[in-house]
Amino acid sequence: MAHITGFKEFARELPPKAAPQERVQHNQEFVGRYEQAQLTTQAARCMNCGIPFCHAGCPLGNIIPEFNEAVHRQDWEQAYQILAATNNFPEFTGRICPAPCEAACVLSINRAPVAIEEIEKHIIELAFAKGYVRPTSPVLKSDRAVAVVGSGPAGLAAAAQLVRAGHAVTVFERDERPGGLLRYGVPDFKLEKWVIDRRLALLEADGVQFRCGVEIGRDLPAADLLRDFDAVVLAGGALAPRDLPIDGRELQGIHQAMPYLTQHNRRVAGQPIEGEELHFAGEDVVVIGSGDTGSDCVGTANRQQARSVTQFAQMNEPAAERPAHTPWPLEPAIFRTSTSHEEGCQRYWGIKTKAFLGDAAGRVRALLVSDISWETDVLGRRLGFQEIEGSAREIPAQRVLLALGFTGPEPGGLLQQLGAALDERGNVRASEQDYQTSVAKVFVAGDMRRGQSLVVWAISEGREAARQVDQFLMGKTALPSKHAVGMWA
Repeated sequence: MAHITGFKEFARELPPKAAPQERVQHNQEFVGRYEQAQLTTQAARCMNCGIPFCHAGCPLGNIIPEFNEAVHRQDWEQAYQILAATNNFPEFTGRICPAPCEAACVLSINRAPVAIEEIEKHIIELAFAKGYVRPTSPVLKSDRAVAVVGSGPAGLAAAAQLVRAGHAVTVFERDERPGGLLRYGVPDFKLEKWVIDRRLALLEADGVQFRCGVEIGRDLPAADLLRDFDAVVLAGGALAPRDLPIDGRELQGIHQAMPYLTQHNRRVAGQPIEGEELHFAGEDVVVIGSGDTGSDCVGTANRQQARSVTQFAQMNEPAAERPAHTPWPLEPAIFRTSTSHEEGCQRYWGIKTKAFLGDAAGRVRALLVSDISWETDVLGRRLGFQEIEGSAREIPAQRVLLALGFTGPEPGGLLQQLGAALDERGNVRASEQDYQTSVAKVFVAGDMRRGQSLVVWAISEGREAARQVDQFLMGKTALPSKHAVGMWA
């Protein structure tokens, strides 16, 4: 490394953010950029570890010390080439990935980790600005055609790799624009949609065809894909929401999180909105669920000028420091405050929603809740809880958002027509070795196979599935695997 003692000399710094009271007035991204000197200094904090655990922490196997070294030397093109060798979409992961690589950073054992996610975002944005990001489709093409169902990160990654291998790729998307949850689930204040469109233009230049407004299993029979394509990749996500079937669930004003986020994104994009208007200005909003989706609901409700925003988590409040049951290099179960929480949110931990209470018009007016205490084992696993006597109370709300995660792929339609076998969790059954489903020449990737997960896992799955498809079609493959980090190993 050019600055071997950088981790001793420089503190972790993040780019500036717009103030909460300013950024809730709009739906654009609000995180600034490093000055060039700051960027190279932050890259210099990388320790050149003998065993860089960040590789294992990243589901893509990103070659992090090497691109940090290139950034420190201001060799922007090499930094981009190293990053692009393992990650098709650093502009997505650099904005919305929770950065498990940073949790695995050796420096994080006793101090703040390297700012890997921000460095990654800066590399790709500099690469676009300098013209390094160009179409990569080969001159020689195969005579094979592949259908990809779903245009989220897994589907787009599979398409990018398959077209790079020379195959003709058609991506089917039921919405009117590609991007999946990147476009219709992740709020614009975390990922502006021009970032997606810029990447889609490159994929189209590579030869990827997008057929939007087509739902396989409804608008087009699944049998047509099996007839017209040499292989099919299922990348439709895991969008079946988990519900909360308690007393009062039928009341008006209780909504699943994803339709709410989708409608807001469509409103921001100027696209037509169907169904009930979900705009919560001047109302008390309760978000049930403490994950990223719940946080996104908090930020969205704040931008809609809700009167108050409250978030419930059934688990106990996590510790501020890494607990013993998630030692380094594991992702620590610690207390986190998202940028949405900074903008205003009352957070409750160890709280159970017992019932929704309604008014005479059949609308929700409050939630009946009680505090609970969890019993856990030495590994932090929850064994059961007890309700705290005398803690029952009402919390007012005119709107409730259920952000409780997803149970698996949506049933019926495509999967029913294909007859694809499911695993015990309701996901499409396929091994990580070949990504093949129980249906001949049909592969699966992303949340549809592994259940709801992170954007970085979706990209990894799409890349690995594409490699197996290429092997299936050609009898061999030159597409890289995350298990082999290539020329920079």
